[in-house]
Amino acid sequence: MSKNLVIVESPAKAKTIEKFLGKDYKVVSSNGHIVDLPSKELGIDVDNNYEPKYIVNSDKKEIVRKLKKDSKSAEMVWLASDEDREGEAIAWHLYELLGLNKSNTRRIVFREITKNAVLNSIENPREINESLVDAQQARRVLDRLVGYKISPVLWRKVKGGLSAGRVQSVALRLIADKEKEIENFKPEKSFKVSAEFISVGGKIFKAKHKSKLEENIDLDKLTAALKKSKFKVIDIRKTPLTRKPSPPFTTSTLQQEASKRLGFAVSKTMRTAQRLYEDGHITYMRTDSVKLSNDAQNAVKSTILNQFGENYYSERFYQNKSKNAQQAHEAVRPTNFKNKNVSIDLDQIKLYDLIWKRTIASQMSNAKIDKTVVSIETSDIDMPFLAEGEVINFDGFLKVYNDMDVEPNDNTSDNNLPKLKLGDNINKKVILISESFSRPPFRFTEATLVKKMEELGIGRPSTYAPTITTVINRKYIFKGTNDAKKRDILQILINDKIEKNRIEESYDSNKGKLVPSEVGKLVNEFLCNNFKNIIDYNFTADVENNFDLIASGKKQWKEIINDFYNPFNDKVSEVEKN
Repeated sequence: MSKNLVIVESPAKAKTIEKFLGKDYKVVSSNGHIVDLPSKELGIDVDNNYEPKYIVNSDKKEIVRKLKKDSKSAEMVWLASDEDREGEAIAWHLYELLGLNKSNTRRIVFREITKNAVLNSIENPREINESLVDAQQARRVLDRLVGYKISPVLWRKVKGGLSAGRVQSVALRLIADKEKEIENFKPEKSFKVSAEFISVGGKIFKAKHKSKLEENIDLDKLTAALKKSKFKVIDIRKTPLTRKPSPPFTTSTLQQEASKRLGFAVSKTMRTAQRLYEDGHITYMRTDSVKLSNDAQNAVKSTILNQFGENYYSERFYQNKSKNAQQAHEAVRPTNFKNKNVSIDLDQIKLYDLIWKRTIASQMSNAKIDKTVVSIETSDIDMPFLAEGEVINFDGFLKVYNDMDVEPNDNTSDNNLPKLKLGDNINKKVILISESFSRPPFRFTEATLVKKMEELGIGRPSTYAPTITTVINRKYIFKGTNDAKKRDILQILINDKIEKNRIEESYDSNKGKLVPSEVGKLVNEFLCNNFKNIIDYNFTADVENNFDLIASGKKQWKEIINDFYNPFNDKVSEVEKN
């Protein structure tokens, strides 16, 4: 018999924590929530102030039996579920269902699974935060009411077996609306002009005409003028630039960067981060805070000074832009900065490396860059060219982490400019005129959808991944597999002669992008026509804000549900009749 029983959420977490505690502690897992609303009924007594009906599912009965037995024989029970709304609700359900007493029950939390953090939490226990529990209950109850009331309407009016969810339906709307924009898009044709020039010293460099040329331009006249033109450097502007590092990772920025750099799906990022957290390598991975603790700041400083030197260190304190960010939390960061690498599986190694570099870079010096823009005059036609190049004078944080887009875009330049002087007469190597078509809006990837949801205030760190997984599993959206379409475009090469070619261009690939299915489009159309307020972006963001107010103790959860339910239920009845 152990004097102390510690209950955590997952077996992996239990295994890690057990290493830090002595023989007087037994660490067990609840395997997540031990109770939930019933799956085959509404489970909410709308006539009794929205009282939820929680049940122990069959797969949890044996776990609950063991937990009751262990808790009865322990002198002290420590509820150590995660420090967020879901974790607080788990602690509360354990307290209620196991029949625990305040006298020998303690609630403890830690944001990282390290020996110091775990021991410190035991020295500083607190009571269960009922406001956080209420916020979780409000979300669960509201989502159940929406899903359980609207889904049967979908079965009758659209197709059997369909279902609707509050946040999932908004995510579907974002994707379906984007697809409509793409379907309605009419490409416009224009021409782009780029060139390779040869400097006085014989070096080749690139330049381009900044403006696109309209479709009806006289190409023969243009090419003839460019062929016989002389080119001269008429302006050289050097601008010193500084670039600052990005803040440490939040849940959403981690999901976005892991998608962009590692090709991870959002759900894969969260699974991998969960394992890193449970093994004690990173802090809690569900957070919207960019702050670092004082201890973390000092550890990062020490790492930078030791590995890169004083010139590379710059102390920074980051603040969240969102007023609803949970400032008590920390950003996602390593627990031990001396561990530059972790030897686990490949996915964890890659994700940990990303987290380590981003956190270290966040406290490093600015990069100092000289940007040079060279203006080139064309003698026989009003078509100036610009050549742009960047020289990094001091790499600063770029030594560790380059937070520019991984794929180059029109705003970046890899052009190494040779030495050029005002008045230099330069020779053309080749000028290229390319037919160009305007592009439709980009479809969402998982990462850009998360970014958009965050911008709109839809969902919170714990809900992004499950929301996307749900709409994919319901077959409302799918990841595109279509390779790009092909079309011929005109290219004109101008050097000593003029050469016209037609080359094949790829366009409009949906590979890896989120695309609404036909059923998804139907469901979205029906919800937009009949339940517009439910899938309105502002309404959904306001609901999230109300959950935050409940969590901070400023609003009562049942009042929020009541304000929502009565007009909503009337609308459901109206749609059913009509």
